[in-house]
Amino acid sequence: MPPVISSLSKHQEKQLMSLFGHVRLHLLYKATIHGFTAAAFHGHCDRQGPTVIVAYNAAGFVFGAYTSKDYTQSGAAVIDGEAFLYSINDGRKEPLRVGGISGQHAFTDEGSGPNYGALVFLHEDKSAVQSNPGSCFNFKPEEMHGTDLKLTEFEVYRVEGLFFKSPIRYIFMMCRKKQQLMKSIQNYQPEIQTVNQACVLLVGPVGAGKSSFFNSINSAFRGNMTCQAITGTAGTSVTTQYRAYTIKAGRRGGNLPLVLCDTMGLEENPESGLNIDDVVSIFKGHMVDRYQVFKYMRALDSPGYKKHVNLSDRIHCLAYVIDSCKVALLSQKMVDKFSAIRKKANQLGIPQVLLMTKVDEACPLVAKDISNVYHSVYIQKKARQLSESLGIPLSYVMPVKNYSEELELDQNTDILLFMALEQMLNYADSYFENQIVEDRPENSRPELYRSSDHPRQFLTERDDPKIV
Repeated sequence: MPPVISSLSKHQEKQLMSLFGHVRLHLLYKATIHGFTAAAFHGHCDRQGPTVIVAYNAAGFVFGAYTSKDYTQSGAAVIDGEAFLYSINDGRKEPLRVGGISGQHAFTDEGSGPNYGALVFLHEDKSAVQSNPGSCFNFKPEEMHGTDLKLTEFEVYRVEGLFFKSPIRYIFMMCRKKQQLMKSIQNYQPEIQTVNQACVLLVGPVGAGKSSFFNSINSAFRGNMTCQAITGTAGTSVTTQYRAYTIKAGRRGGNLPLVLCDTMGLEENPESGLNIDDVVSIFKGHMVDRYQVFKYMRALDSPGYKKHVNLSDRIHCLAYVIDSCKVALLSQKMVDKFSAIRKKANQLGIPQVLLMTKVDEACPLVAKDISNVYHSVYIQKKARQLSESLGIPLSYVMPVKNYSEELELDQNTDILLFMALEQMLNYADSYFENQIVEDRPENSRPELYRSSDHPRQFLTERDDPKIV
């Protein structure tokens, strides 16, 4: 069977999406693939929740119907105050939207094609529409379908994302999500007993937002804005030291089981910025906190260079940090540097993720509401570009927004940050699980946690972080 691909053009999809809020469309049924029959329609579209019909004709009209109810073939007349008919045509700047007639039902839930009274799709199991304006909905035929009732294509999409109709319920659900993420991070325990904290190294070009990412994480857990790591907008790296930052759970809380490691930014010039040899030394745990990263201090006998290391000193997860606004501006020299670092990390078995920062600056839709980040086609496109150019699986690319000019915390921003942090810890677990214990005395081997031997301690209500 050929792949099932939407027939909507980008312009048509944009106009259709404008009829909804923050949603995603999932193609369920395509008549040229599955058949222009009622049986095929119900086989793919029954009990799918909110759906939208998209019908095409040779006159250039894209039209159909939306319902928030299920198709179940109950035979009942279904009342749905949210249902509407619509029409899209190149001759109109805005799509036509037609609400139901007051006091009438939206559609008849029967075993035939979708029957909205004024429009009956797949009429008599054919690629055709029966038009009856004034029944349930009222419209002018020439505006709805141009009086062309023969269909060239017929599709049905599930409308995903219409789940929080109540703003209060949405806020409650987001509060709970944030709290769950915070608990998950605070209760994390490395898989190897001799390691107390997972170490994550942040690597990226100058100005990508590495230091800002730490400050944002620290602020989200503290409950107020912080600026422990130095940030700036200079053309060269503001950070000159290797820093290993711990994060506190609240102003007077204990340290999280996580260390975020920051260092100089990458620069195109081989003699500037972070050197690949320095990165390898950090990977292996040879650099101590506040090590001054300069070319003349890279010798093994440099002050602060740690010769003898153990597993807890090493980097357990690598996070590339890239500005979403500059994805298309990454030079080949910078891509080559990333490739060299990736090769070294792969040799050492270090899992890698990619943080896309400044997503709000890259996309106006996200700037308007940060929760739109997963509905932004532009951000998805940039994520794919980074995945392909750097060789990072798309599922490892995570969008985030750092705090930069805000004076107060934002719940949705915190959730994005915490989701990225949780994934880093998951990948750090993969590093621990892949460690090979050398052939040495039994009592000197690192011990792995087993859930039955070491049950994880969960926070009590007294320890719960405040919801900001």
